[in-house]
Amino acid sequence: MDYKKTYKELEHDFQQFQEPFSQLRTLITCYECAIYEIKTKLDVLNKEFMTTQARNPIESIKTRVKTPASIIEKMNRKGLDFSIDTMEKNIYDIAGVRVICAFMDDIYKIADMLTCQDDITVLQVKDYIKNPKPNGYRSLHLVVKTPIFLSTGKKEMTVEIQIRTIAMNFWASLEHDIHYKKGNSNDDAVNKLTECAEIIYKTDKTMMEIRKEMLDQFS
Repeated sequence: MDYKKTYKELEHDFQQFQEPFSQLRTLITCYECAIYEIKTKLDVLNKEFMTTQARNPIESIKTRVKTPASIIEKMNRKGLDFSIDTMEKNIYDIAGVRVICAFMDDIYKIADMLTCQDDITVLQVKDYIKNPKPNGYRSLHLVVKTPIFLSTGKKEMTVEIQIRTIAMNFWASLEHDIHYKKGNSNDDAVNKLTECAEIIYKTDKTMMEIRKEMLDQFS
């Protein structure tokens, strides 16, 4: 995994924990392996679609593991004890996979095909597409457990998966940059962002309907 900080800097961030830093490095490696497992499953599904339906429902897949500093900040906000066991049991988005799809119906197809696999356990589903956040954010969030196989045996790891369309991802990326990174709390700006999110959602629906009409026409 390509970290923005050196391990020496990460170790400094980790000093609030009681356990040795080596335990965190080992656990982060386990989260990286869990990401590989999920990404491989998604790549296989995408490959199958290309073979059977001559199209790829997945446009791109991005992955990341939270840095210790980010984990510590989240644990602090949640009022959790600083221990690796507490971290592993309470922070679900340490390993993250973001799946970008072309059409909205692809989101649910991919989610269904992934979660029905017998080695995937679904812990949590948050559908922000059908129930968007107040600011207009839309995405399907899944928290799952997947096994990884180490020299010491099998270990179940938690991964958060976000699935959204290209348009939803475009909005989310810009909203994050405008609102959060710049600390913008201007109500007018927030309202405009929410309006943009609604326009993008309607565009997504229209594009999906056009695609369906085209498919029906040639079926």
